[in-house]
Amino acid sequence: MIMKKSGVEKKVVHKYKNKGTCENEKTRNGERFLITINILGSSGPIRFVVKMKDVVSGVIESALKYYAREGRIPVLGSDATHFLLYPANAACDALNPLEPIGSYGARNFVLCKKKVFSTKSEPLPKLISTKNNGGWKAWLNRSFSFKTISY
Repeated sequence: MIMKKSGVEKKVVHKYKNKGTCENEKTRNGERFLITINILGSSGPIRFVVKMKDVVSGVIESALKYYAREGRIPVLGSDATHFLLYPANAACDALNPLEPIGSYGARNFVLCKKKVFSTKSEPLPKLISTKNNGGWKAWLNRSFSFKTISY
């Protein structure tokens, strides 16, 4: 007795039969790729999979979320507008945050914090120190807590 396959069984068999074809592999693997982002001051790189069409600003946000989820130090924050993404092996400018990450052809990147400039019109010494506690030498001695031990 030969049993006929139901419609669902036929679809499942067809799906698995065509899974390894070259055309399917190209479309599945061509959309996503693994990137490595080194963050300045961090202990090591982070790696995750992105889509070719993901925007650079979205990749930066994903990297910051992934970094925070792992509990890494230093704490960076979550605002992607305060960071720039550079290709690791090229001496070029920062990537445009509105362009797709796949358009650059790179897989290794460096994430850097943007430099923040003060917009205050106060003189520089007032911006550096508001209190006069003995200057930077006193702060350094307090932070290392140098104490003389007498016997």
